[in-house]
Amino acid sequence: QVQLVESGGGLVQAGGSLRLSCAASGRSFSRYGMAWFRQAPGKEREFVVGISWSGAGTYYADFVKGRFTISRDTAKNTVYLQMNKMEPEDTAVYYCAAGLTYSRPTSGAYNYWGQGTQVTVSS
Repeated sequence: QVQLVESGGGLVQAGGSLRLSCAASGRSFSRYGMAWFRQAPGKEREFVVGISWSGAGTYYADFVKGRFTISRDTAKNTVYLQMNKMEPEDTAVYYCAAGLTYSRPTSGAYNYWGQGTQVTVSS
């Protein structure tokens, strides 16, 4: 069993940066791939980026390549999402997820979810 808690969301101006954190508890955390999804109002939840259990593998959605960076600190049981050059279109609730994959861009592939953190980018 893995419990996930996101933090770090907030309001930022276009062009600015935020760093999200996902703190995990559960003894099997290091065995799971991790991913960030997001869901904007009226839209489906979409895959943003994933990272393998070792941190060696990452998979980014095209719309965040060059702007967002995912990392994980296994010792701290935490995954991070550094978001730079943010755009109003990045406004959404961001969710952390854990599963036996990290590169499948479908929410059904992940077993555990956090409660989400709101990110708002003003123009």
